[in-house]
Parts: sequence; C-alpha cells; structure tokens
Amino acid sequence: MLIGFLLRWIQVSVLPPSLNWDEISHGYNAYSILTHGVDEWGNYYPSIFRAYGDYKLPVYIYTTVVSIALFGLNVFAVRLPSVVGGAFTILGTYLLVNELLRSKKHSLFAAAIIAISPWNIFLSRAALEANLALTLIVFGFYFVLLARTKPSYLIAGLLCLGLSIWTYNSARIFVPPLIMAAFILYCREYLLIVNNYRKIALLASLIGAVLFTPMVYQLLQPAGQARYENLVIIDEGAIAYLEEQRNTSSLSPLFTKLVYNKPVYFVSTFAKQYSSHFLPDFLFLSGGDNYQFSVPNQGLFYFIDTPLFYLGIGLSLLWVRKKKEYVFICLWALLAPIAASITREAPHVLRAEILNPIPAVFISVAGIWLYERVKVKRQVVVCFYTVIVLISLGSWLKSYYAYRTNYSWAWQYGYKEMVAEVKAQYSQYKKIVITKKYGEAHEFVLFYWPWDSMAYQSDPNLIRFYQSNWYWIDRFDKFYFVNDWQIPRRQEAAWILESGDEFVPDNDTLLVTSPGNYPYGWEKISTIYFLDGTPAFELLTIHDEES
Repeated sequence: MLIGFLLRWIQVSVLPPSLNWDEISHGYNAYSILTHGVDEWGNYYPSIFRAYGDYKLPVYIYTTVVSIALFGLNVFAVRLPSVVGGAFTILGTYLLVNELLRSKKHSLFAAAIIAISPWNIFLSRAALEANLALTLIVFGFYFVLLARTKPSYLIAGLLCLGLSIWTYNSARIFVPPLIMAAFILYCREYLLIVNNYRKIALLASLIGAVLFTPMVYQLLQPAGQARYENLVIIDEGAIAYLEEQRNTSSLSPLFTKLVYNKPVYFVSTFAKQYSSHFLPDFLFLSGGDNYQFSVPNQGLFYFIDTPLFYLGIGLSLLWVRKKKEYVFICLWALLAPIAASITREAPHVLRAEILNPIPAVFISVAGIWLYERVKVKRQVVVCFYTVIVLISLGSWLKSYYAYRTNYSWAWQYGYKEMVAEVKAQYSQYKKIVITKKYGEAHEFVLFYWPWDSMAYQSDPNLIRFYQSNWYWIDRFDKFYFVNDWQIPRRQEAAWILESGDEFVPDNDTLLVTSPGNYPYGWEKISTIYFLDGTPAFELLTIHDEES
C-alpha cells in the first residue's frame, strides 16, 4: 500500500504534465457545485453533468468537491480521488483474491502486481472516473462475496457496486451481469441470507433498487445515450466503408449484401476488438494507442509476466469444475472487455480498466502454482524474478518521466501558463481572442482564473450553442474563442465566429493563437512552449505603427 501510494502520489501535480480538458471539466464543475450548488450549466446537484455534451457521471465530480474543499482548486485536488482510489485498489485486490482463493500467497502476489503495474499507476495519476469506478467494483464484489459468511456486508457490497455504475459508463455494462452471475453461483448462500437475515436482505435490496433502477431510466434518455452515440462502432466512417465495399465487390449482389452489412460489420469488429484485449501486444508490449492513457510502446504489465498470464488462464479454466471461485474469476475476465469492444479505438486502456485486476490474478495463480512445484533453490528463483520486475519498473518509470516532456502537447500543456499571462494583462485590453486549436479553451480560462460560475452563466456576452453532438463556446466576458481557420491571414474588417456572430479587432485586442497563425500587422508579445521546447501559444496585439 505504501509503495503503491507513493508511486501514484509523488509529483502527481506535474506528471502527467497538466490537466487535460476532461480533468479541467471535473474540477470546474466540482468547484461550481462547492461554491453555488450548481454545475457550469446552472443545474442544481445534477445526477449527470452535461459538461461539453459528453455527459459525465457524477460520483467522481462529487468526490472532487470534497478534495477541492480541503485543498483548493488546483491540480492536486482534482487528481487526488484517483490517487486514493488507485492505492486502495491494491488493498481491494488483496482482500478480493484472499476471499476467492483463501490464500495469502495468491492475494499478496496479486496485490503486489497491481501496486507496481504500469496500467494502474498511470491511470491513478490522472483524474479518471474509470479508476475510481474500478476501486468501487473491486471492494463491491469483495463485500458481496464476503456476505456469504458475514451477511451484513451485502449492504456495503451493493452500495459500492451501485455507486460504481454512477462513476463510469463501462461499469453499467459490466456490473449488473456479474452481480447476477455471483448470485447464481452462490444462490444457496444468498437464499439463506434472504430467509435468515430478512432486514439485511431488505435493506440491501432497497439500496440496489435506489441505485440501479434510475440507471435504467437514465440510459433510456438522450443524455444517458450521448456518450455511446459519440463512440459507436457503426458511425459515418463505417457506413462509408460498407458502401465502398459494396460498390467495388466482385461477389454476386446477394453475397455482397450478406457480407457487407451493419450486423456483420458490428459482429466482426466486436470480435476482433474483444480478442485484442487478451493479446500480448496490448497487455505486455505496446499498450493502447491513446497517448493520454498509457506510455506509448510500453506494456500495461511487465513482459516477464507474459507466460505466467497465459498459464494462469489455462489453470483457471482447468479448475473451474473444482471450485466456483474460478468460474467467477473467468466470468470477470470474459465480461470486462465488452464495454470497450462495442466502441471505437479498442483495445482501449481506459474503457477496459475493469479488466485490470484479472491479469494480476491469473499471474498470481500461475506464479504460486510454479513456486509450489519448485523444490530446490526457491529463494534464488524468487530473487531473480523480483530483480527483473524491479528493473522493469525502473525502466518504465524512466520512460514515464520522459513521456512528460515528449507528450506534454497531448495533455493540453501550456493553458495554465497562457491563462496566467492573459490574467496579468487582462485590464489592458477590451477584447481577448483565444484559439480553440487545443480544445475547450474556455474551460481552461474558467478553471485557472478561477471564474465564478454564476457570473459566467449570467454573463450577457455568453455565446454557447449545440452543434455536431457537442456544446461550443464562442464568447463570454471580453473573451472570444475562435478556430485556427477563423483567424484571417490578413487584417480584415470583421472576424466571423463559428456561431455566426462577428467582431472587429482593434488596438485594444489581445490575440492568443497557435504558432505563426495570425494576420499581417500583428506584433508578437510572448511565446508559451510545450515541455519539449516547441511553441504552443503566441500572444500578439495589433502593431501600432505610430509608436
């Protein structure tokens, strides 16, 4: 726990290098709830946060309210719930594996793997709902299984699992079927609770109804479906691909329609994406493709554990007839990748994080099985394995620190420095124009200023509109937010915003733009750089020829 906490906590405010737009949204909405009881859209204590139109679930944001109340509106406070969640996942893994396998050797080994695994360390150092959801899921199923012998823990189990489905969307697909599977596997034990501990059963059922029933209702609403609609496999690109294949196919018209259609495309894509979560390339060699969720070209677990992982799968499948607990472990493994596999960009490190404890369990199953069969020089084998793992950890940490410099652009680095400079010059200008190139510039201004949320919502200059399944901000106060292509190369009479509104820059205008993207006649004031030394923002104003 101590080692795991330190690996997740040390320098968390600067590594990853800055808050990305999702973290900023978590932080500002939590700040708005703390100060006024409303989100940035003026909704009082919402059960789902509209944010940019991606509709974020509430538990992480409400947890962040507490950390901001304690530590202020800053990077550390926004990331703290994830840090704590990641550290407690280590404990939860130990407890869960010990409850399943009744073996401290297995549980200690699995917990140690989680403590130093690149997958869990990386995601625990950013404000990610999936990481907190995983903590709740691990503890939730531990308590549910513990209730077989200590019935009162059923209440805590359903509470944790119920909260997890209000933390991250993948949990909504994973948790309900695994709960049902657990109740079927251990139906005799749970029926005894219903018959002999009726008050506990009634209270647990009430908690389950209160937390799970509204989820079903919400999923039927547009807000509940918005996130999936943005990530669905059958998107415009897939439809265009199918049309192209139909037009160029050499098959007969009947077979062309049978081969190239939406159901076949969905099933084949899902199967390919699903299986990829168990391949060495994803788990042990390269990780995911999204730069914000893993170090590029680095595995999520260490390469030395590759044979143990696959041996552990084989042993677990072999033992499912002997012990129900292995059925539960295998069901967890089978269900965990589903949510990630029905969306684009799979295998996806974040959406598949629910799978995270299972490789550790399989590795521990194989590792202990081999350990018990090594009759001589056990200590030598253990020392050799430990040294290799520690060298692997050191190598990954070195890559992770280099990642901060090389991929600062992926984390919208530079916004904090830009907002500080703009704030220092705020009184000197009547108009401040900021590029949207790096995404959601308005939210970074709101967070780093910080801007009072009620003043923002009631601002008469506020321009925000819905377009392409997203909410866009073009203006508030004296700030104008423009796309790079909306900044003319020549000094024209008026600039047109995406919303159709226009404004005329003058000598009282400050322009914050991407490098080299500004009209003729503007004078550079300063440049803000990414950590690798390349320019991120340039601040300019209209050149006063008389001066």
